[in-house]
Amino acid sequence: MAKNLEISVLLDFYGEMLTEKQRDVVELYYNEDLSLAEIAAHSHITRQGVRDSIKRAEAVLLDLEERLGLVRKFREIQDGLDQIIKDAQEIGRFNQRYGGSREITRRVEEIIQVAGSINE
Repeated sequence: MAKNLEISVLLDFYGEMLTEKQRDVVELYYNEDLSLAEIAAHSHITRQGVRDSIKRAEAVLLDLEERLGLVRKFREIQDGLDQIIKDAQEIGRFNQRYGGSREITRRVEEIIQVAGSINE
């Protein structure tokens, strides 16, 4: 069973929507990188039971993302903040080259700081 690392991201967003057993098994598989056999021994269920639990949890996580789109929206926001930082830095360079306004420099630094803190 090939690991889809996107599931780990979906787990961060929607993990609370899974049953405790599903969440534990998926966390062990994706975040702790345990094998199905190791999880089976740890959880006292069969290897097939682990696989089935992971597959059901993956289906739930993928369905939630399809319906809610929180991960997609989060990534769009991150990309937008990255673009804001890049544009502010460019404005700062233009300001230094053509005018040197302290107010523009201060505002650029503020924009970069705020966007950077949101994007962490």
